[in-house]
Amino acid sequence: MKVTFTVPGQPVGKQRPRFSRAGNHVRAYTPEKTVNYETLVRVEYERQCNGFRFSDDAQLDMRIMAWFQIPKSASKKRRQAMEERRVRPTTKPDSTNIAKAIEDGLNGVAYHDDAQIVDTMIRRFYGAEPRVVVTIQEVTG
Repeated sequence: MKVTFTVPGQPVGKQRPRFSRAGNHVRAYTPEKTVNYETLVRVEYERQCNGFRFSDDAQLDMRIMAWFQIPKSASKKRRQAMEERRVRPTTKPDSTNIAKAIEDGLNGVAYHDDAQIVDTMIRRFYGAEPRVVVTIQEVTG
């Protein structure tokens, strides 16, 4: 089985946990931007893939294509190079943080746990429409 879905908007990476102190207690929490993006990933997956869930023992392959907005400040020459994929994003968020946000957003929805993902490919490009396209399939053989 193979599913593909798109998360609209600029790619967002998983942020580090934040900590707050209340008296002698320290509380860790996930930043709001990360929580919102993981929720968007979950909602888009459920909407576009009709809530399909891989079996709990499946070994999964995840392919992530992250498309970043071309900066408005880019010259015509640089813009063309970006559109032709000769210049690719080297800015934050980095690839691993993008993948972690997607993986964590799909925990318990597309699969039991992101530990089931045994293969991952992340590619970053510039494009007119920022988005993240995710393909998940079961590894066979």
